[in-house]
Amino acid sequence: MAHSGAVSATWRKSTRCESHACVEVARAPEAVAIRNSTLPQEHLSFAVPVWRAFVAGVRAGEFDLR
Repeated sequence: MAHSGAVSATWRKSTRCESHACVEVARAPEAVAIRNSTLPQEHLSFAVPVWRAFVAGVRAGEFDLR
């Protein structure tokens, strides 16, 4: 779900960021938000269980290019 406006949380930048356009993640009370560092006013937010399923899928290689 897309949102605009600030999330009152601490944003963490990806450790793999090599340019000024980086993925940032913030934990809100009942959601996880992500944004592009070049567009800090816009973000996507996901319910915590949805985010955890996504991260598990990444770790399991579900999104690897074949």
